[in-house]
Amino acid sequence: MVQEARIRHLIGVPPRDGAYVLYWMQQAQRTEYNHALAFAVQVADELALPIVVGFVLIPDFPQANLRHYQFMLEGIADVQASLEKIDVPFIIVSGEMVASVVRLSEKAAWVVTDVGYLKIQRKWREQVGESLACPFTAVETDVIVPVSAASAKEETAARTLRPKILKLKDKFLESISPPHGRGRPNALPEGVEELVDPLSLLSKIPVETSVSAVSAFKGGQQAAKIRLSRFVDESLEDYEESARNPVVPCQSDMSPYLHFGQISPAAVYKEVSASDAPDAAKWAFLEQLLVRRELSVNFVYYNSGYDRYETAVPRWARESLQAHRPDPRPYHYSRDQFEQAATHDPYWNAAQTEMVVTGKMHNYMRMYWGKKIIEWTEDPVEAFDLMLSLNNKYELDGRDPNSFTGVSWCFGRHDRGWQERQIFGKVRYMNARGLERKFRIARYVERVNALTK
Repeated sequence: MVQEARIRHLIGVPPRDGAYVLYWMQQAQRTEYNHALAFAVQVADELALPIVVGFVLIPDFPQANLRHYQFMLEGIADVQASLEKIDVPFIIVSGEMVASVVRLSEKAAWVVTDVGYLKIQRKWREQVGESLACPFTAVETDVIVPVSAASAKEETAARTLRPKILKLKDKFLESISPPHGRGRPNALPEGVEELVDPLSLLSKIPVETSVSAVSAFKGGQQAAKIRLSRFVDESLEDYEESARNPVVPCQSDMSPYLHFGQISPAAVYKEVSASDAPDAAKWAFLEQLLVRRELSVNFVYYNSGYDRYETAVPRWARESLQAHRPDPRPYHYSRDQFEQAATHDPYWNAAQTEMVVTGKMHNYMRMYWGKKIIEWTEDPVEAFDLMLSLNNKYELDGRDPNSFTGVSWCFGRHDRGWQERQIFGKVRYMNARGLERKFRIARYVERVNALTK
């Protein structure tokens, strides 16, 4: 049974006569450890109806491009194969989101979906709800602790959310049964077909192709599980000491998979917790997965201005940055120079190159990367917009609560005021000497440069 705290009944009416229960898969693109799918199966069992899973491919998700679509559809192909094994129909359609979901729901007795936290995802669910005449339920499955159960307000820092999350986490780490089919429905929506090759759709929709797909990451729940197991076996024991070091390969690389819902954070938590790694190493990782990631969800859920400088950046930081806007910049670069990694700083250039080539930047370098954009851009508003644009364009985990929160953190969100200095005011500062002091950073540059040869 799925816990009530995960369930939101968006339309609470009795089930209507229908041919199936529809699970509209959107955020949680997996069949394993998916509470929304589990709830849909539960409803189907209660109504003695088959279940149908539907996915809508839209060609114009904001700031998405071929890189993101390729990775996502690799994952959707994985979902299709998994559902085929249990004889559950999986329907893929392309088009406008709301109209397509409503069409998939024509013969549904009940519609279930997962929860997405971005404004566009919440708007889709609201608009779908306005058009349905059957029960419509959303189930949270991409966080460990449901966001409103963790806190009823926007939290100011990790230290304020941490005790609330830790108090509740064990309650929400329940196991759920794997999905099963109930036979085939006797009727599907008009004009849809099964067994569409997901990757073939890339050539049929007008996807932005200026950013190429990457070979460093393959999408899907199976690829995510393999990468997680390798991290746990080979790197987790060193995580506490090495995770922040861009020279050492000690990252889990789970963020792209978590972004597309191709792996459950609860499943990641359980595998890491069950490992033989030192407790300190496990907690260092789980702090990122549980506290920091869910702090990001808290931010975008309670702050609708998460993507705008005026509302994403705290007032004290905006005032301090504005007061120092007239300060002379030692360097100033255009968007093209930033995008082409054409600055004077080899460390920054390497970070930008890593992101462009692989679709992911080391987390510590992403902080440095963002701080330098502030330093080398005349206007903090311009710096914020540029940082968000580049991050969302090239990162596989772009357009994610973590991305919006990470950019805002560079400007003081979830941080405190520091000693006042030129350009940054009281906002935290980072410099190249710090990289050189802490790491053999030249080796990072060498490794990234080798990717381009």
